[in-house]
Amino acid sequence: MKGDAAPVGEGAAPEVVALARVVARLRSEVVDLEGVAATTAVVERAKGVLMATVGVSADTAYALLLERAARRGRCLLEECWIALGNVRVRRPPGTARISLGTAVPVSAATGPEGAPGASAFSSRRYLAGHHDRDGELNGLLARVADGLAAAHGGDGIAELLVTVLGAATDVNAVMIYSVAAAGSLDLTGSAGIDEALAEQWRHIPPLSGVAALEAIAGRRALWLEDVEQDARRYLLIGDPPERWPSRAWVPVPGAGPPRAAIGFLRTRPGPFAADTRVLLRQATRLCAGPLGAPEPRDPRDAGGAFGDYAEPVQIILDTMAGPTILLTPLRSETGEVEDYRIDAAAPESVDVAGRRGKELVGRRILETYPTVAGTALWEGYLKTLITGTTYEGEPFTYEEVVAGAPRQSVYSVRASRLGDHLVVSWICHDTSQREIRRLADLQRLGNLGWAGWNLVTDTVTWSEQVYAIFDRDPGRGPMPLEELPRHVVAEDLQQLGAAVERLLSEGLSVDQPFRITTRRGVRHLRIVAEAQTDADGAPVEVHGFFQDLTAQHDVELALHESERAVLLQRGMLQAERALAASLQDTLLPIPEQSLELAGLCVDVAYVPADSGINVGGDWYSAIELPDESALFVVGDVAGHGLAAVGTMAQLRFTTKGMTVIGSPLPDVLRRLNTLLLHTGSDHPGSATATMVMARYRPRDRRLIWARAGHLPPLLIRAGRAEFLEQPQGALLGATGEASYGQAAVDLVPGDDLLFYTDGLVEEPGEDIEAGLGRLAEAAVRLLREGRGETLARTLAALCTAHRDDICVLHVHVPDGDVP
Repeated sequence: MKGDAAPVGEGAAPEVVALARVVARLRSEVVDLEGVAATTAVVERAKGVLMATVGVSADTAYALLLERAARRGRCLLEECWIALGNVRVRRPPGTARISLGTAVPVSAATGPEGAPGASAFSSRRYLAGHHDRDGELNGLLARVADGLAAAHGGDGIAELLVTVLGAATDVNAVMIYSVAAAGSLDLTGSAGIDEALAEQWRHIPPLSGVAALEAIAGRRALWLEDVEQDARRYLLIGDPPERWPSRAWVPVPGAGPPRAAIGFLRTRPGPFAADTRVLLRQATRLCAGPLGAPEPRDPRDAGGAFGDYAEPVQIILDTMAGPTILLTPLRSETGEVEDYRIDAAAPESVDVAGRRGKELVGRRILETYPTVAGTALWEGYLKTLITGTTYEGEPFTYEEVVAGAPRQSVYSVRASRLGDHLVVSWICHDTSQREIRRLADLQRLGNLGWAGWNLVTDTVTWSEQVYAIFDRDPGRGPMPLEELPRHVVAEDLQQLGAAVERLLSEGLSVDQPFRITTRRGVRHLRIVAEAQTDADGAPVEVHGFFQDLTAQHDVELALHESERAVLLQRGMLQAERALAASLQDTLLPIPEQSLELAGLCVDVAYVPADSGINVGGDWYSAIELPDESALFVVGDVAGHGLAAVGTMAQLRFTTKGMTVIGSPLPDVLRRLNTLLLHTGSDHPGSATATMVMARYRPRDRRLIWARAGHLPPLLIRAGRAEFLEQPQGALLGATGEASYGQAAVDLVPGDDLLFYTDGLVEEPGEDIEAGLGRLAEAAVRLLREGRGETLARTLAALCTAHRDDICVLHVHVPDGDVP
């Protein structure tokens, strides 16, 4: 009998008898431990079954087993065996068990894994719970559940998974990693790999690029289905990694953050089918208990304190739409409710101060909603708290400001008791038609439309605007996923396929631009979508919107082309300006000091225009002639740039050459007029210029001058300024019938004579006479101030807005000059 000592002889020594009793006691303890281990294994298997079939955590599964056992008058072990027995019952053909425990029809459209249609655009890959192999897969789960009771350690669990799931999923190796100290991973179980490889990967430090670590940290399964691309991002196990061209890392669920992950390695390339993904997720969930999930706590031991409710309630509220809060009554010493504390709040909850969601947690009702005291709502809270009867308030109108505009909404308040707490929610009663109209307006104005796909029922929904975006007849219904590649521009197909894969396989949100071809040409679209997942992390529904960005793209393209043209034109103009400026500097060197010509002091100033990047056509010439006389010329060629500089060069050299050989000034102007008329023969009037020229004879101080449409010289004598009387002379290059005259003036010592271009005197909207008067006054004032040596440069500097080029030539007759 258990616990009895082994027979010992009558004459045995006392120490032998004592040793025999110790051995018997140890045998008894071993037997007891074996019984406890067997019981624990059955409990863990039953917990895993409930976690996989009902979609709950390990703690909740244990609580369900305890509750069922107490309600039915059974012990916990009996209830566990009943739960394990139920998993072996085959379901009716044509139904599939999904994570929430509901049976749904099997879709005949889903073929076996690896079928030709299993591409990124194959809807068969993504449908949830629609699998022809459902009966087979459920049987595999039952075998896994059975085997876990006898599996010993991580290696035993890994071997079980390979043995049971290998044939159906092509998984031929399994690795189980658990989180160790400092976030590193330890290999706690493996099957299908050799000892050398297991030893190489037995401990993994917390490095980036480790798929198992990422799966645990992200709480989501990773499906690595392209070894070439995956190798760029992850450290792949295998020598070589191509030994397992596809693999999956599934985190083991638990009451808290995952602490382990199971890797399923396949020798077969290609993606995992949707039914295979569900099977591997649920098999992993079955392994949660045996792999050491945290010890469950009997919920019947909960004391009802705030901490027992707030955290799980907050997790639930975080997923809810609409305003909802958890209230804890605050009582006085006499037990009366004085106020309520907000201990959890949904994201859309808001108070009168504009605080939202978790910003309300810890605040009091009379602080956040001060007008509620003494109202029917306050009394309703008290009644619900005392009697447990749900309170339903009368609908009321509430006005809020949305986007700067007042908006009225109709709400009612509902309060329910939860232990010694209240769950209060606001229910909106706005009419749906108004929201529908607003949504339609939003889609039309934003040129976007919403779409949804229920992966359980295989139901696709499009709004009207999506049909318009895809140029598709609504009578044909939404476009099947398989048809989409026929409309997508080939260059965008790979990136769009990767986005579809992330959305429908991994449940990740996407924001992807792409182009399609329609009867009206290429359209630039954008898809923004997110997925809703089940308890195993598998997408069961996706929704989002398509936006037509074609008009915006066309505007951006036109703007880009315009910017490129402007930059090109600017570059050409800058190069032209640099060349023209270089030519101008060569042709018109500006002396830094005054010149002395024929006994006269000559000063020159030249200031280019501020606006534009082109060089102007203002020019001058001051030279001494062979007969010891001096020639002074100031001209202004119409236009800017190289053409103006070229015309200026022609005029300057021709004037100099004809004057040197003794040609009279009117003859020089006539020949220059003919030259410009010939230059602009293809476009009459395109090459024009004004000019004033003078010849000074030092022997008698006589100045003979002529003009061609230019402003008259300014003579300052004895403190008085006057403009010289102008001889006849038309604009150069304007007409072939122009005639030119000349005039003479005798200079005296102390005289100052100014030749200038119109940039010195012209102002927009002002009569030219006003500018000439201003010039005369400024010249006289500056000479009185003794600034004659810098008169030209000072006059040019007085023009603050240089809208045109300025050229000034100052001639001074020194005092005491004797002819």
